[in-house]
Amino acid sequence: MASTTERTADLGWSLGTLLRGYLKLSADALGELPGGQRGYQVLSIAGSGSCSNQAEIAETTGLDRTVLTYLIDDLEKAGLVVRTPDPRDRRARRVSLTDAGTKRLRTLTTRMREVEEQLLSGLSDAEADTLRSIVARAAQSLDEQPEEVCQLVDSVSSENGAAGGR
Repeated sequence: MASTTERTADLGWSLGTLLRGYLKLSADALGELPGGQRGYQVLSIAGSGSCSNQAEIAETTGLDRTVLTYLIDDLEKAGLVVRTPDPRDRRARRVSLTDAGTKRLRTLTTRMREVEEQLLSGLSDAEADTLRSIVARAAQSLDEQPEEVCQLVDSVSSENGAAGGR
């Protein structure tokens, strides 16, 4: 069996442990939100206006378009988002937050900040900020392979029973 020092020096073990903790804490924080973490991603994107239609949301998140369609259906049934024709392309549908969706996103964003604080509580504020910055840069470098990254997260999520989608 590996010693604690050997284990903690292993990036894979460390990232896996952090991810499992994040998935567990975020599942608890997101409660009954349709789609769990994926639903939160869609609400965040719709709230930021960074993607104007479903195709762009699918590309940004790395979600299969069919899976995304079902997820948006569920968010729409919950009264959190609405679809409207995209004025730039009538075949495309824009996803926007409803008033209830905006309120729910504010609440969930606060909860997710608390999840991050709990997850990184063993670090100083400066260390936590540095970690966030480093992880963001590493993630951006993988942006060219969103499907592979999404499959990896899905497999870890499935192992922990925290998958938030269909």
